[in-house]
Amino acid sequence: MSSQTTGCWSPLIERALRIAATHHHSQTRKGGVIPYVTHPFGVAMLLQRFGFDDDELLAAALLHDVVEDTECTLGDLEREFPPSVVEIVAALSERKDDDQGQLRPWKERKLEHIAHVQAANLEARAIVLADKLHNLATMKIDLDSGQDVWSRFRADRNEVEWYHRTMIDAACQYDESLQPLANACRRMLDSIMKQPSADCMKG
Repeated sequence: MSSQTTGCWSPLIERALRIAATHHHSQTRKGGVIPYVTHPFGVAMLLQRFGFDDDELLAAALLHDVVEDTECTLGDLEREFPPSVVEIVAALSERKDDDQGQLRPWKERKLEHIAHVQAANLEARAIVLADKLHNLATMKIDLDSGQDVWSRFRADRNEVEWYHRTMIDAACQYDESLQPLANACRRMLDSIMKQPSADCMKG
């Protein structure tokens, strides 16, 4: 992937920042009032901390949810970004609705997404791992503050654990450069799963 950095500033990343902020501007994170755009920003920051600092990779990280969760289309991105960025966003976009516009079953969606990630390039899989790490870290913060995070999912606690473990393995595979990110995800998930569920605490 090429870099378009000018000194310490990247026009490509700035454009991705603006588009992500614009398209996610009215959205919040599950179960709260925190602006959704903190998530793609957090994913990009994690990638940098783990040594992934290519401009096109970071731009794709900032945009990774705009097609899946907003009215933005791949065609819109094609007019603004290099093909490599658009290809990564396409690989990371889960197909949530069926041909009739109805929400597809949770397990069906996740299995398809896992298969797509498994076949994706290393850059896309790095973003998946940073995405999972950020999601898991925010789940841990919410659990520690006494929030019931499990009710936010269309699946039970065991299914959520299965999905994350399977996706982490699918994204990491045998790439050494992805092992630190994958191990950080696994440690965070282990920490979360050690905490008692809301039902156990009630009992």
